[in-house]
Amino acid sequence: MQAITKTDFSFPGQTSKYVGKVRDVYDIDNDYLVMIVTDRISAFDVVLPEGIPYKGQVLNQIASKFLDATSDILPNWKIAEADPMVTIGHKCEPFKVEMVIRGYLSGHAWREYKAGKRTLCGVALPEGMVENQKFPEPIITPTTKAAEGHDEDISREEIIASGLVSREDYDQLEKYTREIFRRGTEIAAKMGLILVDTKYEFGKKNGTIYLMDEIHTPDSSRYFYAEGYEDRLAKGEKQKQLSKEFVREWLMANGFQGKEGEKVPEMTPDIVNSITDRYIELYENITGEKFVKADESQDILVRIEKNVLDCLKKLG
Repeated sequence: MQAITKTDFSFPGQTSKYVGKVRDVYDIDNDYLVMIVTDRISAFDVVLPEGIPYKGQVLNQIASKFLDATSDILPNWKIAEADPMVTIGHKCEPFKVEMVIRGYLSGHAWREYKAGKRTLCGVALPEGMVENQKFPEPIITPTTKAAEGHDEDISREEIIASGLVSREDYDQLEKYTREIFRRGTEIAAKMGLILVDTKYEFGKKNGTIYLMDEIHTPDSSRYFYAEGYEDRLAKGEKQKQLSKEFVREWLMANGFQGKEGEKVPEMTPDIVNSITDRYIELYENITGEKFVKADESQDILVRIEKNVLDCLKKLG
């Protein structure tokens, strides 16, 4: 199994290349983006040393399905899925915030709550809650979109006051965020899953707001199995979940939280393979479809390049 952790293409009309934590994004004529979802994996805003085979394909194909499933709510950036690991879409001017929405008190929100905080991003949290409990209504807890390092929690008021996003646009982003989350929650429920929390990125092109990047993938979202949720909650047990949280938990158990001086624990082949298995499990559970591994009879990078070139030709 090959893991693709680096790409170095030169496509016709290419004006720049951006390397993110997981994605390599090629700008074509300042009009289109070629987004290659690599097999890199990050946690605590650190890219881990080993790639995870098929992770890129899983993320790209889940995101592609959810972009299609929410395209009636607002336009999104996707034009075509050029390869199992690649989406080509519109280049938008991104808003400098990520819209995080939480239906349950889990992950970062729970860690803050457990530390005694009762306000998150300007949103008041009820007293007496327990880990993984459902909020009366989903809460929106935005973060800044850091080019490097950690994203920071920020409130609606701070976003508008600082001019990061206009009040009119921010109100629209909140509305879209709630609608997409509602749709994702409904789809997850049909598959016996709970969409716990997630994040969305938005941008503008020609004055229109677009949904960008990935949505409802295990990198951007947390899922619980619905069966047994209430029972586990009542007993104070950990929820059975499908998300990247299991990677964070493994790192924390081995003394790593992305802090200075900490060393990433060894990622053995067994650990890597188990992460691949969990990503495939999530794909099959959230889509209800069998995961079909992409053709590896030829070099993956050669396959990607050919598929992207063919797609760009059609876009003309």
